[in-house]
Amino acid sequence: MSSDAAFYRSLRHDRVVTIAALAGVILLAWGYVLLGAGIGREMAMSDMAMPMPWTPGTFGVMLLMWTVMMAAMMLPSAAPVILLLASISRRRTAQAAPYPATRLFAVAYLVIWAAFSIVATSAQWALQQENLLSPAMASSSASLVGTLFVFAGVYQLTPLKQACLRRCRSPLDFVTDYWRPGPFGAFRMGFRHGLFCLGCCWAMMTLLFAGGLMNVLWIAALALFVLVEKTTPSGGLFGRVAGIGLILLGGATLLPLIG
Repeated sequence: MSSDAAFYRSLRHDRVVTIAALAGVILLAWGYVLLGAGIGREMAMSDMAMPMPWTPGTFGVMLLMWTVMMAAMMLPSAAPVILLLASISRRRTAQAAPYPATRLFAVAYLVIWAAFSIVATSAQWALQQENLLSPAMASSSASLVGTLFVFAGVYQLTPLKQACLRRCRSPLDFVTDYWRPGPFGAFRMGFRHGLFCLGCCWAMMTLLFAGGLMNVLWIAALALFVLVEKTTPSGGLFGRVAGIGLILLGGATLLPLIG
């Protein structure tokens, strides 16, 4: 009986440590975003009528901004599967702490979003070269904004989106279907879960260009959308309704431009 009690104490301890570690990383990431993601001072000192010139250093700063922003936005919705992994790892290796496995899972998950951040930074550079972004890094083109809304809305309703969302919404099914033992196994699981999450959310992340990369309220709204869609009982329906709303909003934006 005492060994059982000690085991359940270990489970509770693992949960507390994992939650504290996740909360610490998420809070640090959001703090970085709230403080301007390393570019607030440069933008405040620059002439807001002129776009910021792009250099390799600029690309690196923007890439870091995107990567940290993705961690801030996406890690909260990945917390349920990370906590489940910690619990199952403890149950399978009763004497070993699950922290190496959960760390590697989280690192692999963030590797996927870092790769997305490279693409997003490149897209930002291309849009700014075409004068389609304001100095505040929001779209200066109504047609681009409308197109992004319609595109994101249509993607919300596609089979690929729905398949990836089902995996993201079912941590137990994911761990059961894709469990791999050992540190490398945890990394593979995190990589695969990151791919499902990317397939679920990448189109919504393009809306950051519509609302602005320096618009903290817009960033928080998209992060909340992802969290609700992936973790609440009616999240799937919520996402589909939101997709229809985005299509209508995008259509309303584009319609005046057609005439």
